[in-house]
Amino acid sequence: MIETLGAASARVPRGVAALLREVGDLIAGRLGVCTVRGEISGLSRAASGHVYFNLKDADGGAALLRCAMFRRAAGLLAFAPAEGQLVEVRGRLGVYEPRGELQVVVEAMQTAGAGALYEQFLRSKARLEAQGLFDTARKRALPAYPRAVGIVTSLGAAALHDVLSALARRAPQVRVVVYPSLVQGAGAPAALVQAIALASVRAEVDVLIVCRGGGSLEDLWAFNDEQVVRAIGASTMPVVCGVGHETDVTLADLAADLRAPTPTAAAELVAPTREACLSVLDAFARALQRRVHDALDLQAQRLDRSALRLARPDQVLRQQRERLLLLGYRLAGQLPRALQLQHAQLTPREADLKRGLEASLATQRQRLEALAGRLGALDPKQVLARGYAWLSDAGGRPVGSVQQLVIGAPLQAVLHDGAADVVVTGVAGRTSR
Repeated sequence: MIETLGAASARVPRGVAALLREVGDLIAGRLGVCTVRGEISGLSRAASGHVYFNLKDADGGAALLRCAMFRRAAGLLAFAPAEGQLVEVRGRLGVYEPRGELQVVVEAMQTAGAGALYEQFLRSKARLEAQGLFDTARKRALPAYPRAVGIVTSLGAAALHDVLSALARRAPQVRVVVYPSLVQGAGAPAALVQAIALASVRAEVDVLIVCRGGGSLEDLWAFNDEQVVRAIGASTMPVVCGVGHETDVTLADLAADLRAPTPTAAAELVAPTREACLSVLDAFARALQRRVHDALDLQAQRLDRSALRLARPDQVLRQQRERLLLLGYRLAGQLPRALQLQHAQLTPREADLKRGLEASLATQRQRLEALAGRLGALDPKQVLARGYAWLSDAGGRPVGSVQQLVIGAPLQAVLHDGAADVVVTGVAGRTSR
């Protein structure tokens, strides 16, 4: 062991691999199999079935211990390890010589709690979900053919290169606007909020991608910030969130209108391929050509029919002449019949009218005779014929009372067969004046 090598041995230079083997042997001899409690961070699963992750203290300290769990041991797990989960692992502590790192080869693992960050994630998720920020009804559909796409990420991030490469390959016709922002660290939430708000204010893109590459729960924590989540919800354009790998889920993913498993997938979701757009345009062009061709055919047929009519005007005139003759024959035949019909309809009406007129005349004659009789009864000559006379003074005014008489005054008496001049010589029954 190193403690027993002595000063002389310490002065003898060793190779790197030899030194690491000696350190590994020393650790294995002193500690051997050990049990460690901590939060999972930077979890990844290899295609071979091996699981690699880091362990850190739940109090948020900077200490980090790398762990490797090979396929055989990982296949015996009764649960699926997740970022931020608090676990207890048992395994052999040693040195990973290719990188000179201390690591634990995990042989068994069991849950020990959710972990501080993961618990905070769950609390924030429950609170924001209760406020409706994750409701499906709030999700907006992406534009089918965006003219411009915005990207919120770090200028130095690999995610930006992946998104730009995917858009350049799939949809080179789409304009891209980058809104730079920090994506990790204490200043990342404020920078993300500012970039998303800037995109909304400038309103120069049709859809916005918020993205960054994979990492541990701590690396992606800015996308769990409440202000970032609210900024995504308040965006004036649809937002696609592509943060981390497919297994990484952040609160920003839940608030976005669409979650993409990776940044590259986000680019594929926001813009259809150039070939697909050209195919749609070709289909529209073919449909338009068919419509134009059909319209031209229809007009050509109408033109042909018109040309046929114009080419033989004598035939058209002959047809019109024949039609007029036919109408004349029909009119000549219809007129007598119409007159006969009208005469037949008028004959009974004439008899009715004649009978009504005669009845009306008889009635009027009877009324006239009755009135004549009444009028004759009132004729003054009839009264004079009965021995009465009509007296009038010199002025022709009728005398109807002795009070109008004056002795010696001339009067005229009209009888039924003539008139006589008389003089008043006396008045009987005259009242004294």
